[in-house]
Amino acid sequence: MHPFRFAVQLSKAASGAEWRATARRVESLGYSTLFVPDHLDDQFGPLVALTVAAEATTTLRVGSLVFGNDYRHPMVLAKEVATLDLLSGGRVEFGLGAGWMSTDYRQAGIDEDPPGTRITRMEESLAIIRSLWTDASTTRDGLHYRVEGAVGTPDPVQRPHPPVIIGGGGRRVLGIAGREADIVGVNPLLAAGRIGPEVLATTTEAYYRQRVAWIREAAADRFDRLELQVLTFVVQVVPDRRAAVERMAKALAIEPGDVEGSPIALIGSVKEISDILRRRREEFGFSYVVVHEGEMEAFAPVVAALSGT
Repeated sequence: MHPFRFAVQLSKAASGAEWRATARRVESLGYSTLFVPDHLDDQFGPLVALTVAAEATTTLRVGSLVFGNDYRHPMVLAKEVATLDLLSGGRVEFGLGAGWMSTDYRQAGIDEDPPGTRITRMEESLAIIRSLWTDASTTRDGLHYRVEGAVGTPDPVQRPHPPVIIGGGGRRVLGIAGREADIVGVNPLLAAGRIGPEVLATTTEAYYRQRVAWIREAAADRFDRLELQVLTFVVQVVPDRRAAVERMAKALAIEPGDVEGSPIALIGSVKEISDILRRRREEFGFSYVVVHEGEMEAFAPVVAALSGT
């Protein structure tokens, strides 16, 4: 089993000083990585934010969960990420996604192609990016991208390249992740293009078990090398787990057992949550857990108890 790692996902801060201070706090609490999403709503631009966070810290890894492929050309993105990896001393984790949030497309006036088209485009993009990082030159003539004699400089510090994160909730994208990624994010199904009731229905234990099976099938003999990551949405460090679970279940109009079993939820005391995470690693393989800024202080004792074990 992979040792536990933990990350915090952040979107913005009130000032540069606050952003730097938060990055340092994430590092001091023992988290492995600071992630920034990549949407066109009220958040920082991830590449600049990640660069500042890396400069403000010494060991903290940085990355995006995940870069939106449809508004980032692979040659440009490969150069920016390689530059950040070089200047940070090899602390980048590279997340790439096909795009899912409809408001991004609507606001930018970008056509929101069917999911299959977007996934194919992402797969082509990843092949170009990886080639730019590892080959002397790159020529590709695909359905969506054409590059000729492209040279990928600078070289990233991490060899052969920064760890690749691909996440999703559908079979095809998880299959690509199983074959191509180093870190696989196992997520709810976001095909609706928004977070709504239909997403909640895909957060149950059974759905996650099926997704891990898809990854295992696609990865074949490389499965044991994959680091499986889960992004949490409900984290409550509380003394009375049962009462908190029942309140959550009532608010969401679902059964308490569905709250307790869902990998997106962590509720209980530090010991209870630690035990839950150990069980989920044993059952699902999840060793890389991402929480949000509002939870990082309360969750820090769990990080202290489990990181690296």
